[in-house]
Amino acid sequence: MKILNPFRLGLLGGLGVLVAVGIGQTIISLAVVLTYVGAAIFLALGLDPLVSWLESKKFPRWTAILTVLVGVLGVFAGLVFAIIPVLAEQIRTAARAIPRLVTGFFDGTIRESVETAFPWLDVEELLDGFTTWVTELDFTSIGGGVFAVGIGIATGITGAIIVLILTIYFVSSLNSIKSGFYRLVPATKRAKFIDLAEQVSTAVGRYVIGQASLALVNGVLSFIVLTWIFPAFGLPVKYSALLAFIAFVGSLIPLVGTLSGSIVITLLVLLFNGPPSVIAVAIYYLVYMQLEAYLLNPRIMSKAVKVPGAVVVIAVLAGGTLLGPLGALIAIPVAAAILLIVQQVIVPRQANL
Repeated sequence: MKILNPFRLGLLGGLGVLVAVGIGQTIISLAVVLTYVGAAIFLALGLDPLVSWLESKKFPRWTAILTVLVGVLGVFAGLVFAIIPVLAEQIRTAARAIPRLVTGFFDGTIRESVETAFPWLDVEELLDGFTTWVTELDFTSIGGGVFAVGIGIATGITGAIIVLILTIYFVSSLNSIKSGFYRLVPATKRAKFIDLAEQVSTAVGRYVIGQASLALVNGVLSFIVLTWIFPAFGLPVKYSALLAFIAFVGSLIPLVGTLSGSIVITLLVLLFNGPPSVIAVAIYYLVYMQLEAYLLNPRIMSKAVKVPGAVVVIAVLAGGTLLGPLGALIAIPVAAAILLIVQQVIVPRQANL
């Protein structure tokens, strides 16, 4: 027995390690699916306060759910369709420009124009280098890259559809899912668990509504300013609907989303319009970011989640590293939930020891 006991211990330990590795591999394999489910639950918790508010206005639950889903889908459909005319126009412009470029390249028109505009430039050497680059170009790798981009776009669209379907299901059956989950908790601890879970659920829902409200304010103000106000002062801005959509999507990402979206919009205005429109747009977004940071954000998010600033930064960085933009989006309510659990469970337990 003295010989067999260490063997049995090692065997059981090795089997435990293999099981742990298998569980880890399974979780890694299901990472995309778990991300979809987490995003859908997050959105469902965000939409549930709207459903509850409509129920308080004497709406039947199914009518409240249908109203909220139709409203959300209508907003996103309108924003997406705002992009289609821009893309179509850009494709038509490129299709008209390419034949002229090819013709000008072969008849020497482009070369003469470049030599006239840049007399100091060695056009002959430039053309030789371009010809060599085209000759050595690996079109197979380019085709593979284009194919990979196409697969990525298709995967993103498919993921969005899956998240949408799961969100509809979770919103419509959120109460039954909660009650079924609560039954798994021992009866002696169920009341405390339900109270804590409802607080976390409320905090997540308020956070989603608050962040979406900030994004909607940014998008609507951007559309009004870029479409009507600036052109009225002789500062035209092309594709204002697309730029407003970028502002809306950027503001959905906490902490850095508004800044990133503002930089992208300013660069696009520089590309599409140039000065002086880009100067006016840059000044507007500098002013708006101050307005959002010191006025809108404190007022809208005051009842959502209360997380210290340092924890917000750490949570967003960690969430963004693990799950990308989605992780950054859900990091703050997750951090708020953890702080709530620590304050109401761990701290009282430690105080009673």
